Amino acid sequence: MANITKKVSWSGRGEDRGERTPLLNGAEDGKYNRQDFVRSRPKEIPHNEKLLSLKYESLDYDNSENQLFLEEERRMSHMGFRCLEIRRWVICGLIGFFTGLIACMIDIAVEKLAGIKYSVVKKNIEKFTEHGGLSISLILWAVLNSAFVMVGAIAVAFIEPIAAGSGIPQIKCYLNGVKIPRVVRLKTLVVKVFGVICSVAGGLAVGKEGPMIHSGAVVAAGVSQGRSTSLKKDLKMFEYFRRDTEKRDFVSAGAAAGVSAAFGAPVGGVLFSLEEGASFWNQMLTWRIFFASMVSSFTLNFFLSIYHGKPGELSSPGLINFGRFDGDTVQYNIYEIPLFIIIGALGGMLGALFNLLNNWLTIFRIRYIHRPCLQVMEAMLVAAVTATVSFAMIYFSNDCQPLGPDHSEEYPLQLFCADGEYNSMATAFFNTPERSVRSLFHNPPGTYNPVTLGVFTLAYFFLAVWTYGLTVSAGVFIPSLLIGAAWGRLFGILLSVIASSQPSWADPGKYALMGAAAQLGGIVRMTLSLTVILVEATGNVTYGFPIMLVLMTAKIVGDYFVEGLYDIHIKLQSVPFLHWEAPATSHWLTAREVMSSPVTCFNRVEKVGTIVDVLSNTSTNHNGFPVVTHTTGHDEPGKICGLILRSQLIVLLKHKVFVERASSRLIQRKLQLKDFRDAYPRFPPIQSIHVSQDERECMMDLTEFMNPTPYTVPQETSLPRVFKLFRALGLRHLVVVDDENRVVGLVTRKDLARYHIGKDGLEELHLAQT
Repeated sequence: MANITKKVSWSGRGEDRGERTPLLNGAEDGKYNRQDFVRSRPKEIPHNEKLLSLKYESLDYDNSENQLFLEEERRMSHMGFRCLEIRRWVICGLIGFFTGLIACMIDIAVEKLAGIKYSVVKKNIEKFTEHGGLSISLILWAVLNSAFVMVGAIAVAFIEPIAAGSGIPQIKCYLNGVKIPRVVRLKTLVVKVFGVICSVAGGLAVGKEGPMIHSGAVVAAGVSQGRSTSLKKDLKMFEYFRRDTEKRDFVSAGAAAGVSAAFGAPVGGVLFSLEEGASFWNQMLTWRIFFASMVSSFTLNFFLSIYHGKPGELSSPGLINFGRFDGDTVQYNIYEIPLFIIIGALGGMLGALFNLLNNWLTIFRIRYIHRPCLQVMEAMLVAAVTATVSFAMIYFSNDCQPLGPDHSEEYPLQLFCADGEYNSMATAFFNTPERSVRSLFHNPPGTYNPVTLGVFTLAYFFLAVWTYGLTVSAGVFIPSLLIGAAWGRLFGILLSVIASSQPSWADPGKYALMGAAAQLGGIVRMTLSLTVILVEATGNVTYGFPIMLVLMTAKIVGDYFVEGLYDIHIKLQSVPFLHWEAPATSHWLTAREVMSSPVTCFNRVEKVGTIVDVLSNTSTNHNGFPVVTHTTGHDEPGKICGLILRSQLIVLLKHKVFVERASSRLIQRKLQLKDFRDAYPRFPPIQSIHVSQDERECMMDLTEFMNPTPYTVPQETSLPRVFKLFRALGLRHLVVVDDENRVVGLVTRKDLARYHIGKDGLEELHLAQT
C-alpha cells in the first residue's frame, strides 16, 4: 500500500485517527510522508477499493460502568429516573419542532427562489419566441442555474465539505457506531441548509429530502446536549445525556423527524430509522421517535399553512405533498400483480445500472476532481448542462397539450404551440422536481405522449447519475421518484394501448406511482420504510400491498447485480461499517486470528510518565487500554481487571488526578462525572496537556475510573459470535483472554469490518491511514 498517499474523505480533511490495528500477517500499514505529499500535489489520487481506513474512530455506545457512574446511578431515586424520562420526551419534542421549522424554511426559500428564476426565464422565452434570439434565453437559464449552484458549491467545498451529498450514508455510519468527523456540527447544519436551497433552486437533478434527514440528525445532536461547542455556549441543560449512548438515540429521533418533515410520514420516519440506521432499538425509544416525527410534521404543516394564508388547515403532507390518489385510481386488480412484479424487476435493473454508473463516476472524482476549485467548477458545469439539455428538449418537443381552465401547470410554456396550449415537456423540465413528480402522478391521461416520457426518462436518468456525488448538498430521493414516475407512466400508457378494449384499469398515474417506487427502491434498496413513506405521502393505503411487492422485487433484482447506493458510497470511503450479520463463510475464523496483538495495557496503579508516553505515541494512537494485574514477571500478559479509554485518561491528566507515591491514596475525590461530561465530545488532544518532569514520576490510580467489568471472550470464540456480541452490544473494544483470564488480544471495529464477502469468497481488506 506504499503508493497510497491520500484519499478523499467525506470531510475532505484528515483528522480524528482511529484505533490502529496491525494486519493479520503483521505487515505495516500504508504510510506516507506528509511533506512529500505537499511538495508533489499529485493530479491523480490513487484509489484502491481493498482498503479500510484507519482514520475513522468508533463511538462509545457501551457505557463505562466505573465507580463514579455506579455511585451516581445508585444515588438517584425513582423520581429522579422519572424526571430523566420526561426530559427525554421534552428533548424529542424540541427536536421535532426545530426540524419542522428548518424544513419550513427550506421549502419557502426554494419556492421563492425557484419561482423568481422560472418567472424571469419564462418571460424571456415568451419575448424571444416571437422576435427570435432564443439563445439569449438559454444563456440566461444556464447562467442563473450556474450562479445558484456556484454559491452552494463554494459553501460546501470551502467551508464544510462534510455537508456534501444527502448525508444519509454519514448518518447511517454514525448510528452504526462510526465517528465521522464534524458530521453533527452546527456549521455542518448551516452549510447543509444553505447548500440544499441553492442546489434545488439551481435546477440540478436533486431533492431536498435526504439533506432534511441529515439536518434533523444534527438538530438532535445539538439539542440533546443543551449546548453548542461551536458557539461555546452552554445552557447547563441535559448534562446527563452528554455521552454517545444517549446521543445515538436522539440522533435516531432526529433522522426520523427529518423523514417526517420531508414526506409527511411520521410512521415512515420511525421505520426509516429502524431499517436504515439504528444499531439499537427498544419499545420506549420507538414511541419517543414517533413523537418527534409527529411534532416535526405538525410544526411544518402549521407554519406552512400560516405562510400560505390558511391558518388551521393542516392538510399539506410534508415538503413533497404528492396528493391523494382518489377516484378510480385507488383500485387495482389481481391480474395486475404480475405487472407490478415486472415493474419492480425493471426498477431493480435500472437502479443497479444507476448505482454502477455512479460508482464509476465517484471513483473518477476521487482520483481527479479532489481540489475544491475543481469541485465547484464541475458543479457549475453540471448546472449549465442541465439547463442546456432541458432547454433543448423543450425546444425540439412538439408535444402540445391544451391548457385547462384550472391552469394547474405552474409555469406553462407556450413556445411554438397554438394559443391555449402549452409545451408538455416543459411541465417535466421547467419545474421543481417535486412539482414534476406530482404532475406525473395526477395529470389526466393524454397529458404526456410516449415519446416525451421516453426521452425525458433517458435524459434525466443520466443527469441524475452525473449529479449525485457533486460537492453540493443534495439528495437522490426525488430524482429517483421522478425518473421512475416518468417510465412508470409510460408503462401505463403502453398498457392502455395494448388493452384498448378496457383501458380504465391501466391508469397512467397509478403506474407512475409504481414506477417511482420501483426506481427508488432499486437505487436505495429500502423496503418496509419506503412502503410506509409512499403510502403516507400519497394518502392512500390501498396501494400498500402493490408498493411493497414492487419494492421487494426491486431489492431482490438490484441486489443480484450491485449493492445499494448508500452502501456503495460508504464502501468507497473505506469506512469500517458493520452490517447486521458477519460474513456467511467466516466460521472458520476465531478471535485469536482476528484480534490485534500485542495489546498495550496499564497497571491498576500506573506511572504518569508511562501513560503520557503511550498516549503521545502517534504511531499507535490507541483509544482503549485493558487494565491488568501482574501476578508474575512483566514478560507474561497480566490478568484483566478493567478497561479505560483514552478520553478518560486525558481528563484525568488534565485535572492532574495523581499522587506522589504508589502507596498513597487520594483523601478527597477530585473528579466527578460532570468533569468528563463537560469535556465531551471534543476531548483535548494529549499534546495540549502539560505534564512536568516531577509530575511524570507520580502515580495514577485507575481503579475508580476504569470499567471493572469489560466484555471479554476466549481465544477460540468464532468470528460470527464475536461479531454478534460486538454489533448487538455496541462495543468499541472487546478483550480476548486465555483460559487464565490473561489479556492476549483486543478486537476493535476495524478487525471485524475488514472481512467481507468478495468475488472469490471471504476477503480481507488492507488497513491504511488514508
